[in-house]
Amino acid sequence: MPKKEITYQQAIIEIEDILSKIENEELDVDDLTVKVKRVASLIKTCKDKLHTTEQEVNKILKEVDNNSKDNSPSGSTETEDE
Repeated sequence: MPKKEITYQQAIIEIEDILSKIENEELDVDDLTVKVKRVASLIKTCKDKLHTTEQEVNKILKEVDNNSKDNSPSGSTETEDE
């Protein structure tokens, strides 16, 4: 069975839940290590998702910029104010 990928929002909610339990001393020592490792894993997941999203947005913006240059009169990138 394929592993279901956690969403960014789900990861943030789980991190906040674990941190709340740590702050309120609701975790015993045996669970603390497991939960801290889980938070570290979730933070890595969030960082990876943010990095991937940043790359995708930059790629889209570059494509939009290239399309606007291709569609401008005589290939000029100057605006009317210039």
